[in-house]
Amino acid sequence: MDFAPAHSPFDDDSPAYADVAAAARKAEAGERLEREDAEALYYRASLLTLARLANAMRERLHPEPVVTYVGDRNINYSNVCVCGCRFCAFFRPPESPEGYVITREELTQKIEETLRLGGTQILLQGGHHPDLPLEWYEDLLRWMRATWPKLHIHAFSPPEIWFWSEKFGLPVTEVLRRLRAAGLDSVPGGGAEVLQNDVRRQVSPNKCSADAWLAVMEAAHGLGMKTTATMMFGHEEKPGHRLDHLFALRAVQDRTHGFTAFIPWTFQPGHTRIRCQSLPAPAYLRLLAISRLVLDNIPNIQASWVTMGPQIAQLALFYGANDFGSLMIEENVVAAAGVSYRMTRKEIEAVIRAAGFTPVQRTMDYRPVGEDAAHA
Repeated sequence: MDFAPAHSPFDDDSPAYADVAAAARKAEAGERLEREDAEALYYRASLLTLARLANAMRERLHPEPVVTYVGDRNINYSNVCVCGCRFCAFFRPPESPEGYVITREELTQKIEETLRLGGTQILLQGGHHPDLPLEWYEDLLRWMRATWPKLHIHAFSPPEIWFWSEKFGLPVTEVLRRLRAAGLDSVPGGGAEVLQNDVRRQVSPNKCSADAWLAVMEAAHGLGMKTTATMMFGHEEKPGHRLDHLFALRAVQDRTHGFTAFIPWTFQPGHTRIRCQSLPAPAYLRLLAISRLVLDNIPNIQASWVTMGPQIAQLALFYGANDFGSLMIEENVVAAAGVSYRMTRKEIEAVIRAAGFTPVQRTMDYRPVGEDAAHA
């Protein structure tokens, strides 16, 4: 169940909403929200109250009138996967004639096109392939690093890394060290879904646990690597599970300071084995706003135009988001579920400007990209 409080924004000051008002005062004062504060705001505050609080926090963290985006391409090196997650319309089992492993010729074409379009980064992820040795991934990274020395390689989600750790009998830290030595720069936050083990047993029973996902990220941070964090919500979880997810991320970030951004998006049920309706825009904006308020130690919150479209993503810039995500020159996983929003660089920048902000292309660690790359 998702919720849309029936009261007006002004009811938040009534005695019946004293807990909401108290939590709002803490947020306004820049104080850390505890679980009960987050519950009061997420479950019972009006959407306009959440927008006001989240936008104020965004402005405190990012007072400059800038919205960033990254120039990258999401390349799926293989769709072969033994997990069989119920929410995934992209994977193919190992015996499927539709399974593939990308060739270096195909990868070269995709990377060269990305660079011609002013991209600076490749996001590389795939399924849990049962037959590829760890050396295959290391050789791929070494080749990419030697061929494109300035390319940022943002690759391999925590479930992939945990899968290799178990498959090859290596500690997670050793897997990460080997990949990093071969050329890996940072780790994307894919495969998080909702970081609550009961939910994961329902929707992705063959994928690593929430604890394992968090452990991989903490290990990466311990090696000095930066990562992102994500949430795919609106399938079989409850609203409280989403708060579990946020507070688990915040606890790791308190220890490591390794997450550069949080990226939530709504589950797209088309062609999957989960039967539900896509969450409406207000539910997405509500989660985005409470994310900005709870994750006081993660500097950047990303809007999801890929799943929500450009207009809702633009509105998200007033619900706590300060980043517009990726050019997404290529995206296959969400598209497999039947959602296919596309935006060019000019369109992204026009949407950002129309909201009153200056668009700035960035790197994975949120440094501005030089004019030569941004307008190639």
